[in-house]
Amino acid sequence: MKKRKKRLSLQNKRMLAGYLFILPWLIGFLVFYVRSLVMTGEFAFSTLTFDTQNGGYTLASAGWDNFLYAFREHGTFKQILTSSVIDMLVDVPLITFFSLFMAMLLNKKFPGRAVVRAIFFLPVILSAGAITDAIEMSMKMMQGGVSGQVAETAAGATSSLAFDVDYLISMFLNLGLPASLLDYIAAAVARINDIIAMSGVQIIIFIAALQSIPSSMYEVAKIEGATGYETFWKVTFPMVMPHIITNVVYTIVDKFAESEVVTLAHEVAFDQYNYGLSSVFSLVSTVVTCVILVVVCGFIQKKTFYYN
Repeated sequence: MKKRKKRLSLQNKRMLAGYLFILPWLIGFLVFYVRSLVMTGEFAFSTLTFDTQNGGYTLASAGWDNFLYAFREHGTFKQILTSSVIDMLVDVPLITFFSLFMAMLLNKKFPGRAVVRAIFFLPVILSAGAITDAIEMSMKMMQGGVSGQVAETAAGATSSLAFDVDYLISMFLNLGLPASLLDYIAAAVARINDIIAMSGVQIIIFIAALQSIPSSMYEVAKIEGATGYETFWKVTFPMVMPHIITNVVYTIVDKFAESEVVTLAHEVAFDQYNYGLSSVFSLVSTVVTCVILVVVCGFIQKKTFYYN
């Protein structure tokens, strides 16, 4: 009798599909990114000197001098790193839950839904480097003309809509709300533009997650007499938890890529030509970001429900 061919189980097929999905990224990471990481680590422990006559550069071992200088003598690195981490911890929950809230609204049927979805995704497109440069160039060319009038109009609108924020904060404090909560809400309101601009991709991911929830679950909840509040916490929220992890990882990495630490590392490398110190800034901020990812994702993973 012929031997029966071994067939992959459903779980193994899903695992294989996942590996095939990340294979292009893995190849790109190994081919293009690993070498850059190795060179960054090498530069961090060295002093780089350019050879102006023959071209190229030479490396001299510096030990831990670059790290000691970054934490002991550099004037702004520790402050910028701390503020970037705090901004990341403040913005990530706001962006995540704002994206989930907007995805639930945009998932409903209403006239012009496609246009509204496109509007929320526009900041992602407009933040591209080429488009940003084109907008800045056009604003410079129009300076004093239409753009000046727009700026004056915006300034006038802002002044006319201004109100006493301190009065509202004091009122809520008198109502017994914690001061730390009010500070967090005030910081969220101050960053509302950044939150909206950085929520485009997350909203799309949450919309896909909401559309993948079986309608039978909502029908059962309705038959059982569950309210909208109960349906959200018992059905919707548990079903989108795996996608919350995805969005949290994306948001943390995106915040890291746009942080002031990256800008500082770029300036030190290409303006001051101190590649060793710049590599230290990059390595330290990368390690801090990875630690945050491990802690946050480990905490969310324990609360995550996977529906098969």
